[in-house]
Amino acid sequence: MTNVETALKEAAAIDGAIGAALVDYTSGMALGTVGGGHELDLTVAAAGNTDVVRAKVRAMELLGIDEEIEDILITLGTQYHLIRLLKSRSSQGLFLYLALSKDRANLAMARHQLKRIESSLEV
Repeated sequence: MTNVETALKEAAAIDGAIGAALVDYTSGMALGTVGGGHELDLTVAAAGNTDVVRAKVRAMELLGIDEEIEDILITLGTQYHLIRLLKSRSSQGLFLYLALSKDRANLAMARHQLKRIESSLEV
């Protein structure tokens, strides 16, 4: 099992990573961050993407879709933003957030690696 710090370091090592965060979407608080810097304020991104997750969960409830969200992808002009909801009972209400540079990232590989990180994360 991987702890939060190790998981975030692994996420930051994904090709093209700009920054990563573990976020509590009940409060909007980042429980840990790595990277970001001048390109991206991860604390602001954590709070903003909390609204995205809440809106999608609410939309699925209204539509009667009884499935779990694996991940949410937001594509910008120069970046990909991946949101991966954690599924273990001990991590309910948390998501991994990963921002990637489009020109340096392999989106399919990044999704695969983030899924692997999520499966081994112990919160």
